[in-house]
Amino acid sequence: MAYRFALAGNPNSGKTTLFNNLTGSNAHVGNWPGVTVERKEGKCKKSKEEIHIIDLPGIYSLSPYTPEEVIARDYLSQEAPDLIINIVDATNIERNLYLTTQLIELEIPMVIALNMMDEVNKHGDVIDAAGLEKELGVPVVPITAVKGHGIKELVEKAIESAKNPKPLGKTALEKTQLGAAIESVREILKKAGYGNTLYYAVKLLEKDSIIEEKLKIDPALFKSIDEMAAASEGKGEEEIETMIADLRYKYISEITSKYIKKGRVQGELSFSDKIDNIVTSRILGLPIFFLVMYAIFQIALGPIGTAIADPFAEFTGEVIPEAVAGFLESIGVSDILMSLVVDGIFAGLGALLGFLPLILLLFLCLSVLEDSGYMARVAFVMDRVFRPFGLSGKAFVPLLMGYGCAIPAIMGTRTLEDEKSRRLTITLMPFMSCGARIPVYAVFAGAFFASNQGTIVFSIYALGVVVAMLSCILLNRTVFKGEAPPFVMELPPYRIPSIKSVLIHTWDKAKGYVVKVGTVLLSMMVVIWFCQTFDFSFRMVEDSAESIFGVIGGWLAPLFTLNGFGVIKGTSEIHWQIGAALLTGLVAKEAVVGTLGILYIGQELEELTSALGTALEAHFTPLAAYSLMVFVLLYAPCFAAIATAKKELDSWKWTLFTVAYQCGIAWFVSMLVYQIGSLLGIGLA
Repeated sequence: MAYRFALAGNPNSGKTTLFNNLTGSNAHVGNWPGVTVERKEGKCKKSKEEIHIIDLPGIYSLSPYTPEEVIARDYLSQEAPDLIINIVDATNIERNLYLTTQLIELEIPMVIALNMMDEVNKHGDVIDAAGLEKELGVPVVPITAVKGHGIKELVEKAIESAKNPKPLGKTALEKTQLGAAIESVREILKKAGYGNTLYYAVKLLEKDSIIEEKLKIDPALFKSIDEMAAASEGKGEEEIETMIADLRYKYISEITSKYIKKGRVQGELSFSDKIDNIVTSRILGLPIFFLVMYAIFQIALGPIGTAIADPFAEFTGEVIPEAVAGFLESIGVSDILMSLVVDGIFAGLGALLGFLPLILLLFLCLSVLEDSGYMARVAFVMDRVFRPFGLSGKAFVPLLMGYGCAIPAIMGTRTLEDEKSRRLTITLMPFMSCGARIPVYAVFAGAFFASNQGTIVFSIYALGVVVAMLSCILLNRTVFKGEAPPFVMELPPYRIPSIKSVLIHTWDKAKGYVVKVGTVLLSMMVVIWFCQTFDFSFRMVEDSAESIFGVIGGWLAPLFTLNGFGVIKGTSEIHWQIGAALLTGLVAKEAVVGTLGILYIGQELEELTSALGTALEAHFTPLAAYSLMVFVLLYAPCFAAIATAKKELDSWKWTLFTVAYQCGIAWFVSMLVYQIGSLLGIGLA
């Protein structure tokens, strides 16, 4: 028999770490049906039983305030998994148990995973897990997910509970003054033929409009339920929803004071508090963040990254293409097929795969920062920066995701409460340079700024932040008027990142890049080869300038004359290749490098990477190269990201506005960089 276990818990409770521990590499990621919130599911590798683990979005309650809470609630109440594994942060148990009291009311077999027990012990705290288990009526298993402690016991207890569920005793609310009202509503629901009556009874007393509409109860029954709610409000002299929340917290306070003993003296600063006094400081917070990011770029794109990437680039750009060319020549393939495979595919993909080590290093560093808890502090620090510009620090979270990929980052704007913030954040998203742009920066910085690649690339990323902030001012005073929403965010304690968790996160991102190279970009390379080999009459051309791409690029290139890269270095000749490359960048930003590899190098297979650098030096000045990097940083994201933005904005008007604004800003800032640099005589040689 196959079981379905749902993993539910608060954000920052260690839910992702536990999910990775249970499923390992068996997990697959998609979206929940009908929405763009991420769904993770995988097979449990810790048991011989067939168990599917469904990782629900991190939530604080089952009240429908966010899309994540709606998804979690709908799945648990409608899909009815065989068991809920409720992961609870034992270092912040009072807040985490609020969700626990709600999950118990679903009357689904449940096991509580009391996580981070190593930190509890380190603080000298003592938690009576057996007492909590007896009080709550569900099994409680102490674990440390990051170290794998207690996981075996957790899985065994979960299977046992799923196979032999125990009757549920009185829940938190049933033990309070609302017990009689809850029981009366349950009787009404039972007579009407409804299941899951405890959960629905509480929600109806809370006057949950979504549940009321869903159940479609007879109006006469609703009237009696409303009368019970009104009577309960009269007893507490407050709204029923507030009263229920207060009763939950009162119950939690009572049981935690009974079963938890704090080892730390009240008022004593924890290790996390002491660090936060420095990294979230008004004076030091922002400089520390920039120093950290600068160090990351020096690691990923400096001597360390280069030492790893160069041999790999040589293998993908020289060894493999030469071997393929030799094999094809030995079996006597036609010239056109040789050109397709060697010039069309390997000239582009070889260059792109060569940057994989750099991307791996960058994502590895960012994953370490995220798992350590530092990124939550950055959001707190950035709130002070964002608020004068009309955004809250909460917008930093999806913007930060934009450094990985714009698509999930745009989806992440759903966590922002107001429409104005969502629209503004989506408009600014491309300015947070996604990982797909790294190959462009790496190849241009390597060709023109070899001695200080890390510094140059860091300046590009920093410029993106500056442009985003200036855009906030402009758009808030024109298109998106209004105050920034209040910012509330939990700061998790600092933790030593799990090597396994960091590697899984890094591998997921790297796998996405490789899959993209092998699918979308492979197709693009073939299209690019075709367009630079044939003209509009589908005749092979000897001069690529007469090809389909040559003509289209010739139309686009003059637009960039003032930007320095619309004409070839030292000439007045139209630089049609760059117009074509930027066009393919709308399909995938990595394709810019692949396109240039095909258009510049052609059949010159030896020393592919250095040959591309030599070709770039012949066509660009250093200033024009930097100007191009600025344009690639700022112009519209790939078509897939644009399509995601359309779905989130639900408006062609706003989608077209964001694309037009992004391209316009990219052209304007790139032009300013080149023109000011020219006036100062910088990088013209």
